[in-house]
Amino acid sequence: MKRKKTVLCIAIGLATVYLCLPYYARQALIHLYPKIDDKCLFYRDTVHAPQQACLWARSADYNRYGFTDSEKSYLDSMETVSFLIIRNDSILVEDYRNGWNDTLTSNIYSCTKSIVSLLAGAAYDEGKLKNLDDPVSEYIPSYTKGRQADVTVRDLLTMSGGMAWDEAYSSLFSLTTHGYYGNDLYDLVTGLEVNEEPGVQYDYRSGETQLLAFVVEAATGKTLSAYAEEKLWTPLGAEHDAYWLLDKENGDEKAFCCFHTTARDVARFGSLMLDYGKWNGSQIISEEYMEQALAPASYLKNEWGEDSLDYYGYQFWIQKYKGNEYRLMRGMLGQYIVAIPEYDAIMVRLGKKRSDEYVRESTVDLFVYMDIALRILEESTKTENRNNG
Repeated sequence: MKRKKTVLCIAIGLATVYLCLPYYARQALIHLYPKIDDKCLFYRDTVHAPQQACLWARSADYNRYGFTDSEKSYLDSMETVSFLIIRNDSILVEDYRNGWNDTLTSNIYSCTKSIVSLLAGAAYDEGKLKNLDDPVSEYIPSYTKGRQADVTVRDLLTMSGGMAWDEAYSSLFSLTTHGYYGNDLYDLVTGLEVNEEPGVQYDYRSGETQLLAFVVEAATGKTLSAYAEEKLWTPLGAEHDAYWLLDKENGDEKAFCCFHTTARDVARFGSLMLDYGKWNGSQIISEEYMEQALAPASYLKNEWGEDSLDYYGYQFWIQKYKGNEYRLMRGMLGQYIVAIPEYDAIMVRLGKKRSDEYVRESTVDLFVYMDIALRILEESTKTENRNNG
């Protein structure tokens, strides 16, 4: 009897503690670590595909080039669900694992940040974002507390806005956890102080992407999902509907993390990186904006305080590897969309896991996927040259 009372008291105590936690912390305890198939856990908006999709062609060598045993083992160890290589606008390699297929959508996590940058570019091209050096308060009048008044749109694009944000993924009470599981995104990011001088040093802060999204919405008068459908999904001829997770019913898009799409459709963003905003001969986002977005914001210090940031532009990554420079989008569980200019190619890798080992700003799994893609592209080029010779 005494033991039962003790267990009951513990249970009541735990329940009391749980009920006293803020909403976002309770949700985090229920759902635990984020998963790529989290679409049904949250409210969401649909980004509708057009009635007439623009389908990728299949290369004459479609899936001719397989993976080595060690490559297969690595792909499986990282719980890869999709691996795609597109060359010359045709699918060269298409591989699905862990029960995945070409119609299933995945959360692409922080690759979403690059989509927000593209939407900022669309708003800039339209003149709705009048100047990238406009203060944020031009679009969000309440953003004037202390150093908030000094933050510009360009500062948000380059993550140099100095926001008091902690980028922690494993803490129950971090701002990132609050943003992902919470229901008050607007109040959260507009209420945070700016504790560093804006426009001086890059520091990865998801909250600044979220604030940028609110700027885009204020400038355009449209929700992020509606604007993405108009400016990206329709002109890109997406094959399937995409989904943008919301912080609550009819709420705000989680702009820093939570766009759901397929591997084939996300590859369309790779084409925009490859061709500086052009798709199928049409300029979707201006070349002027894309050249800035895909170049390092070298006037900033990097995250270690060193002069001349060399790996981040306007919410896009720049990766130097094996003597070349690659432009990419990347997400927290090893979601990668990479433009490979020397082969006119795009690589997409989606999955449930990434390496914990870093080399400078990148985790080493990216280099493994790059090596796989470059090997296959080199082999296919040699075959093509032999056939043409």
